[in-house]
Amino acid sequence: MRRGTAFALGSVVGYLADVRFADPRRGHPVAVFGSAAHRLEQALWRDHRGVGALHTAVCVGGVAAGAALAERALGRRKAGRALFAAAATWTVLGGTSLTREARTIGGHLRAGDLTAARERLPHLCGRDPSGLDEAQIARAVVESVAENTADAVVNALIWGALAGAPGLLAFRAVNTLDAMVGHRSPRHLRFGWAAARLDDVAGWPGARLTALLACAAAPSPGTAWKVWRRDGSSHPSPNAGQAESAFAGALGVRLGGTLQYGERVEHRPVLGGELRPVTVDDVERACQLSRRVGALALGVTAVAAAMLRRNKG
Repeated sequence: MRRGTAFALGSVVGYLADVRFADPRRGHPVAVFGSAAHRLEQALWRDHRGVGALHTAVCVGGVAAGAALAERALGRRKAGRALFAAAATWTVLGGTSLTREARTIGGHLRAGDLTAARERLPHLCGRDPSGLDEAQIARAVVESVAENTADAVVNALIWGALAGAPGLLAFRAVNTLDAMVGHRSPRHLRFGWAAARLDDVAGWPGARLTALLACAAAPSPGTAWKVWRRDGSSHPSPNAGQAESAFAGALGVRLGGTLQYGERVEHRPVLGGELRPVTVDDVERACQLSRRVGALALGVTAVAAAMLRRNKG
């Protein structure tokens, strides 16, 4: 079994483990990393970009180096490398937890329990749910499913194909740091700058592959392609708009518009402006599309991993 084949097999096993078991409920390695990164932030914090860049380099570099050492320790044990790749893939992927959370909120909406849906929404995204009605919550869920399909599934698989388990785990470290310090709060505006920019770079390929695969999996690929190519770059994020616009076209719904994050209000461009508003039923449709995109991404990246690394061992 060649090295690329070992990783490809491991990524398939890890993906299936995520489908079957979702994220571990206790002792999740990402939570352990988050705690360590927070402690380091407390020790290093200064209102300075350079110090934030050091924090990002230590956290991400430490994860990548540790994973590379573990992979090297396995030597030529192909079964061991495949098992390590499976464990890393399961650790990093979050597709099942994403759709499970989205469906929970959708269930509350279908039951007419707006209070429960509002209480649950912060588990999925950072918006202030207090003033959102049923349609606005449904739209927030669909947008979060689209964006996080790229972050929690496709990007991770891409970086695994390119750099093996160290790439998988380093990407999750980058994405986690961005969520922790990459926002524009007074404390993190400068300190989190490096984490936010690195996340933009790391998320670039997966966002675009997500959009392509969403178009391929859409009932009307032409509409999805049209909305993506027209509206994808109008979003303030260099990556989120790619996935969201493709999902908008694939689902035939209108996304974007005014959003509220605590006291901060954002007026974002509308994606798929000629399409209909989101309804509660679109939450389930978005989850199904996310799973199709994830499965397609697994196939593409597993083949790519085997091909890219077939001559390396």
